Amino acid sequence: MVFRTFAVDAVNRALMTIDGAAGKSINVAKVLHALGEKPVAAGFLGGDRGAYIRSVLETRGIESDFVTVAARTRQCATLIDQSAATQTELVEESQPVTAADYERLMGIVRERVRKGCRAAIMSGGITTGGPMDFYFQCVRLAHEAGVLSVVDAQGTTLLEALKARPGLVKPNRAELAATAGRELKDEKALMLAMGELHDRGAQRVVVTAGKDPALAFDGRRFWRIVPPGIAPLNPIGSGDAFTAGLVSQLLQGADLGEACRWGAAAGAANALTLMAGEVEKADVERLAKEAKIDQVSAADTCA
Repeated sequence: MVFRTFAVDAVNRALMTIDGAAGKSINVAKVLHALGEKPVAAGFLGGDRGAYIRSVLETRGIESDFVTVAARTRQCATLIDQSAATQTELVEESQPVTAADYERLMGIVRERVRKGCRAAIMSGGITTGGPMDFYFQCVRLAHEAGVLSVVDAQGTTLLEALKARPGLVKPNRAELAATAGRELKDEKALMLAMGELHDRGAQRVVVTAGKDPALAFDGRRFWRIVPPGIAPLNPIGSGDAFTAGLVSQLLQGADLGEACRWGAAAGAANALTLMAGEVEKADVERLAKEAKIDQVSAADTCA
């Protein structure tokens, strides 16, 4: 919902309202599709909202393989205040699903990784009461099939997944701090926490920070990725777009730093649109030329 100006505890009239299918894994799938990949979106869908998401993906030619659950798919609203240049998210909590639902989803993951997929991307949190080791199990399946595993999560879910040595983890700065259990005040602290994730099992670590530089670590080298300068309309979903751009390039053989250049470009392209995950490939290609990457050592950072 877009407002010229928004006031709390008052009647606000939106200039426009746009409905669409979004959410972390949906956003990743939409951006991968825009970049020419062939993603399969999977997860849980329920009720009329779940049916709507299925129809949107089908219309766009994006393959999906969801488990139908009793719980209604949640609804989220983003309030964009043009005068203040702010974006406020109102997020409905996800509802619990059954253990049998998770077993069915695990069956989908098992089948898909064995049918020739090249990457398994796990985005977002686990539903209330769900198994905290679910991503751990998915990463293990991916390893057995020789598939790149990518985890975009935080806290216990991420820490459990590290035990299976995921190919890459991609928290943002706030999520990394929450996982590390401490404030990360500067770049040096971020790099130290990234090293800890690597020591605990992550083969590669990428930490995004919105319009600020991202950091990447492959176990030997650190990169700093400065995103292109843009005038954002709505940055919600840019982290998901970063993940999609990054994975697409890794699958084409790019090293981690170069892949992150394209991740930053996809994130910036996402922020140029009102709806999350609605990037244009031409924008990504243009912005990739403007993103900057350089290697950095801990000695180069401020204490």
